[in-house]
Formats: sequence, C-alpha cells, structure tokens
Amino acid sequence: MLITQGPGGITVGDPNSSDTEKQKLRAGTSRRALTYVRPHRNALLFLLLTTVVDSLVIVATPLLLKDIVDDGILKDDLGLVVTLALVVAGLAVVDAVMQLAQSYFSGRVGQGVSHDLRVQTFTHVQRQPMAFFTRTQTGLLTSRLNADVMLAQQSIGLILTSATSVLTVLLVLAEMFYLSWLITLIAVAMLPLFVVPGLYVGRRLQRYSREQMQSNAELAGVIQERFNVSGAMLAKLYGRPRSEAEAFAARARRVRDVGVVWTVFSRMSFIFMALLAALATALVYGVGGALVLDGAFRLGTLVALAVLMGRLYGPITQLSSMQSNVLTALVSFDRLFEVLDLKPLIEEKPDARALPAPGTGAAPRVEFDRVGFRYPRPSEVSLASLEAGALSQRERDQETPVVLHELTFELPPGKLTALVGPSGGGKTTMTHLVSRLYDPTSGTVRVDGHDLRDLTLDSLRDTVGVVTQDAHFYHDTIRANLTYARPDATDGDLLKACDAARIGELIRSLPSGLDTVVGDRGYRLSGGEKQRLALARLLLKAPSVVVLDEATAHLDSESEAAVQRALTTALRDRTSLVIAHRLSTIREADQILVVDGGRIRERGTHEELLAAEGLYAELYHTQFQRKGANGTGPRTRTRTPGDGPVLGEGPVLGQGPVLGQGPVLGRGPMPGGSDGLVLGGGLPPGGGEYAVRRRGEPDD
Repeated sequence: MLITQGPGGITVGDPNSSDTEKQKLRAGTSRRALTYVRPHRNALLFLLLTTVVDSLVIVATPLLLKDIVDDGILKDDLGLVVTLALVVAGLAVVDAVMQLAQSYFSGRVGQGVSHDLRVQTFTHVQRQPMAFFTRTQTGLLTSRLNADVMLAQQSIGLILTSATSVLTVLLVLAEMFYLSWLITLIAVAMLPLFVVPGLYVGRRLQRYSREQMQSNAELAGVIQERFNVSGAMLAKLYGRPRSEAEAFAARARRVRDVGVVWTVFSRMSFIFMALLAALATALVYGVGGALVLDGAFRLGTLVALAVLMGRLYGPITQLSSMQSNVLTALVSFDRLFEVLDLKPLIEEKPDARALPAPGTGAAPRVEFDRVGFRYPRPSEVSLASLEAGALSQRERDQETPVVLHELTFELPPGKLTALVGPSGGGKTTMTHLVSRLYDPTSGTVRVDGHDLRDLTLDSLRDTVGVVTQDAHFYHDTIRANLTYARPDATDGDLLKACDAARIGELIRSLPSGLDTVVGDRGYRLSGGEKQRLALARLLLKAPSVVVLDEATAHLDSESEAAVQRALTTALRDRTSLVIAHRLSTIREADQILVVDGGRIRERGTHEELLAAEGLYAELYHTQFQRKGANGTGPRTRTRTPGDGPVLGEGPVLGQGPVLGQGPVLGRGPMPGGSDGLVLGGGLPPGGGEYAVRRRGEPDD
C-alpha cells in the first residue's frame, strides 16, 4: 500500500487503484494521536534539552578545528594545538553522551506510546462480546496489536529524531554563513538534491514496508492456523501436504520478493545520500580551496566548512523522510483507533451493584422473563478489516435471525435444571445469557431479582461458574490453570478440588505434579482428563450458580460415573443449569426443560416427561435404542426380506450380551458357491441387518 496526501486528505492505497483499496484517515486522527504523546512530556522536555546541548557541541567543534589549523598548526603553536585538541576530544565525549541521552528519551517517548496503545487495545479487546471473537481472524487482530503498534512506535522515534534535527540544521547554516556566505549558498543550492530523492525513496520504502508487513501478517496467520494442535490434527487427517507446502511457499515467496525490493530501496537511500554528501564535500573543497589560494579565507575556515557540510546533510536527510514517517504513524494510529472505537456490547453501568460473595448466603434464584434473543449484526461487533472474506457492508448491516423466543422460566435456588433438545435449539445460547456473555434482545434475565445488566461484571463472574464441552487451558502448568479461577488457592486447595473431580491421583503420579505443563489448549491431556481438570477448576472457584455445557461429554463410563458422584456433592445447594445430550445423566434433575427452535416445548421431571410421551420421550427412547445397538443398552432387531429365521436365541444374563445364539438360516454364500448355513449369528453375507432386542420387548 502507498500512503499519499492530497486535497481530499491522507489516503492509504495506490491512487491509481480501485476505490476498495483506498482508505482515508478519519478526521481528528492527528489530534487524537497527540494525546498519547502528552503523558510523556517530561521525557520530551529532556529530549529538547539534550538536543540543544548536542547542537551547540556540533557547531562548536568546527570552530575549534579552525583555530587548531589557523592559530596552532600554521603558527607552529604546539601548546595551543594540544589544548584545543583536548577540548575537541572532550566535546566528542559530551556529544556521545548527549546522543545516548537523546536515544534514551526518544525511546522513552516512543516505547511509552506503544506501551499505552498496546495495553489500552488489549484491555479494550477483552471487553468485546463473544461474537467479536467468533468473527475476527486471530492473526489479523494479533497483527494490529503487534505490527501496527511497533510501526507507530518506530515512526514516533523517527519523527522525534527528525524534529530535533531542525535546530541542528539552523545552527549549522548560521555558522556556515558566518564563515563563508558563498560556500553556504552552494550548500543550500544542493539541498534539493538531498530532499527530492529522499522523498522518492521514502515513499517507496513506506509502500514496500507496509506490503511486507501485510505479507508477513498473512504468513503468520497461516502458520498459526496450521501449527496449533487442532489445525495440525486437521491438516494431518484431511490435508494435502504437497498442496499445503506449495501454498505456503507461494506466500513465503511473496514475503521474500517484497523483502528484496525493500532491502534494495533502503540501501539505495544510504548509498545515494552518501554519494551526494561526497560530491558536496568535494565541491566545497574545490571551491573553498580556490578561495583559500586567492586569500578569501584561511585554510582552517575551509576545514571547518567541510566538517559543517558533513553535519548538515545528515539532519537534512532525516528531515526529508519526516513527512513519510508522519503519514505512516498516522495510519498506524488510525488502524488502532478503529479497534478502540468499536464499542463493547456488554457494558457495566456506573451505578452497578455487586452480588453477595458466593457462600455468604443461600443459593440465588435465576429467572428468564420473556427473554428474546438474536445475535448482533456483524457491523455491531467486528470490523471488516479483521475478518477473512468479510461480507459486503450491506450484508454486515442485515438483521440476524431470532434465536430465542419469549422464554419465561426460572432456575429454583439450590436445584438442578437440565436443558435437553435437538442440536441448534438454543440451549448454549441460554447459558451464555446466564453468564452475560450476551445481553438479551428483549426481556430480562435476573439473579435474585436483579437484572444482570444492573450488576457488576466482577461479582457476576464470581457468582456464575461455567464448564464448557471443550474446556480450554493455557500453555502453562496445572497449577497456573487452576489458580486462574482462584489466585490465592494453596496447593492443598488445588489437590482437594482435583480429588473431588477424580483427577487428584493422576496429578500426584506425574513427575512434576501440579507443575506439569498441559500443553497448547491442554492437548497433552486426554479428553477425559481435560474435562475433569476443568471441573476441578470449577470446584476451586466454588460459585453459587453452576452452568455445565456437556461437561461430561468426553468421559468414559467409569470416569463419568466418578465425576457424576463428584458433581452430586459439588452441586448440592447450588443453583445449577446443565446441558446434557446423554439423557441418562439428568434423570434426577429437579426440572428438565425441553428446548427446540428457541422455545421451551416441555418442562417437568424425567418421569413426568416420559409419561407425557412428547418430544422428550421421543428423544429418550431414540437414544436408548441407539445405545442398545452399540452394545451399551437395549438391543433391537430388524429383519429384511430374505433373511432366514432366527434360531436358538439364548437367555440374556444380567442385561449383558446375548448368549447361546444358534445358527441363522439364510442366504450366506459358502465355499464352492452354494447357499448354506451362517453359524454364530451376526450379519449374513447374503444381506440384511441383524440385531436382537432383549426378551419381552416389542418389535419396531
């Protein structure tokens, strides 16, 4: 991309490209950017003081060199030569110290601004609703927090360096006029030769720098998606290694090609400036030497002018790129302001009240009062520039479908309420409203009579604990992941919670115990171990309202039974909301809500819903029969025309496997091609399904 400035303002993009590639900076960006510099005005003041001292040293040294030559060397005064040489050496030390101080204070300003921007942006992004993260590509968002902030910091540093060069240029020119107005006019006449190429090269460098940043960001996004555990597993199971490598190589070639061009232009700038400086110095010596021979001024003056010329074109070169640096910094600020201006949908009211701390009173009552919900429009929660394959603006502004319709129910205090129903019915969305990941579009969700929107977010997080189906863990130790829920917990507290979640014995058996690193997203643990560790984290938090979204989905039968016993204790006297697809796990729920299509179709206990023979009974019997077909529940028998009769069906012992099955007469081919007997039951090769329902159960 190219940054240009014209009558219409600053534009990001090539002026000859399509309109979709152009983005104008918003009004007030410059003024707003200055607000981030003002808190560091003390460092700016010290930077100015060191710049003044350094500039005085720069103009004083050539005068001393003049005196060394004219009054010392030419007059054969060794004492003066030594004395002035020591003074020049001392000034060189002062100059070095001042330059070091300038680097420090300019770094304090630039790094301070980048720190403030990065922290503010990170904090602001954390406040965004879940819809923001479901729509945003992580790599692009990461690039804003890293690449754009770094670009802003670097640009500010260059701007400060360029700005401090102004004083040096003015003092050098004044001294040159004092020594020789003719040489000074020649030097000033050559300044465009430095400024114009600097602007040209600077613009090209800016363009290729941003292209390089964009290419690197895209490449980093691919790496991030392919090299996290889930992405790596998907690539191994479904990916095509050769095509993946070719696609990555194409992106890497783009980074390489842009990098080569950037390197050439960056070196071109230094080479061109060094060439011009050498030519200018040669011209000064040529013209000045002639003037010395004519007696216009002395040899020492020529030496001083040559030194001043070298100290003039360096700052001029920096000033020539100042416009480019300013535009680059403003674009970086504008891209960050775009994120900062995205208003969070979940806000805490200034007069919000806090809920009582968990454990200080009875379990709270949770109520849904005519709650309706639709997910926010894309334009409300994210930026098109942060989405891969973003929709058009018209599509981003369209209303989303209604997900929940006029829900009215309550979660009795200290009781267990279960949500069941077909996938996509809105169950998880309901749990998101309880934890206030979203606010309802209409109606009210209350805790102990208080609208969630009137409560502080911290007290609500303390009150509501959630375990999701796919529990997330940071790439850190077990201890760090558990204390994320309660930072002041002791090792004894941690192990007690782990014991309650039936994972304490495993942790004690590990060589590093609680200091074992769980890996990216906890993938060093099995699915059941992750889920039990997530339950331990919940137990450690000890909330008064518990939400479980398929929290036992990844557990085997033995672990599930153990965790169910732990949950029976953990959920006692807590208001609980559980989503379960294994209906056998919620038979003892105090209340079961059957959710379908964003509405509550049925409610009651397990026995009441079975007796009603509605959707719940249908789901239960379907799941019960399916388990039977898998060998974990009742077995069904289906027969297709042409199957032989079932003979010799043996007794069912302890509701286990069917024993004593006799031969099945059918059309299974035997060696030699003739039909014969298929012995031992099962699927006859001649066709047809075969299964056996427990004795006494009706056929389908």
